[in-house]
Amino acid sequence: MADTALARSRGHVRAAEQGRPPRRRSRRPSPLHLILIPLSAVMLAPLIWMVLLSISTEAETRRFPPGLPSGVHWQNYLDAWHQGPFGHWLLNSAIVSVSCVIGNLVLCSLAGYAFARIPFLGNRVLFVVVLATLMVPFQIVMLPTLIVMQHLHLTDTLGALIAPNLATPFGVFLMRQFFTTVPKELEEAARIDGAGRLRTLASVLLPLMGPTLATLSVLTFLNVWNDFLWPLIAVQSPGNMTIQLGLQNFQGQHFTNWPVLMAGTVTSQIPVLVLFVLAQRFFVRSIASSGLK
Repeated sequence: MADTALARSRGHVRAAEQGRPPRRRSRRPSPLHLILIPLSAVMLAPLIWMVLLSISTEAETRRFPPGLPSGVHWQNYLDAWHQGPFGHWLLNSAIVSVSCVIGNLVLCSLAGYAFARIPFLGNRVLFVVVLATLMVPFQIVMLPTLIVMQHLHLTDTLGALIAPNLATPFGVFLMRQFFTTVPKELEEAARIDGAGRLRTLASVLLPLMGPTLATLSVLTFLNVWNDFLWPLIAVQSPGNMTIQLGLQNFQGQHFTNWPVLMAGTVTSQIPVLVLFVLAQRFFVRSIASSGLK
């Protein structure tokens, strides 16, 4: 790879000396694009349909086959905002999601560092047990978790939504995989300077794991923000509902105003889309540095 880069740079220098611009490699479409483009269209179709329904009239949502709306009806977004405490639901979702992100960054970093660097009895066995919990569906532990929240007097509060998500097995695994790729010489140099384990973790290791921390933050935010089942069980008061749980109030038993519901859904997904677009460049770097496949 180094020889190829060196030869390419020499070619550019030789072309500059001869007074002609260097040749650029032609970017031809890969045959893989024949598969990726249709798959992208399939993935984007529900999102596009949701946006079109959000700017349609109620009568246009009932016709078959569906077509383009006759105009842009922004009133649907205003109706979605005013038919319930939409802003309060967004605030609740933001509080829960940000709290869970901070908890995962702190607790998963500590646990991952302990599994990767601190030798103790049963280290590997305990790590395997943590990984085994990834195979347990949430529906199995849902009722035991609710009973624990009742004993802690956290039901029907935002704390019931935050506490079970403060640390995740995947976050521990991701952090542990990153710490195993960091040279031990960095920690030894910090210890020679008198730094303890926590100081080494905070001052030496954490600054090196920006892509990994960003990836864990985005994945945790997406998971908590879009969660519907657990808030449905743990929260009953409208003032403590998250945005995903609040959207069900737009659905009636005999009638559903689909344009307003889709407008509220589009609004609820804007923070998620913005966060994903801003942080997507960290994903590949994180996977490459942590050795995941």
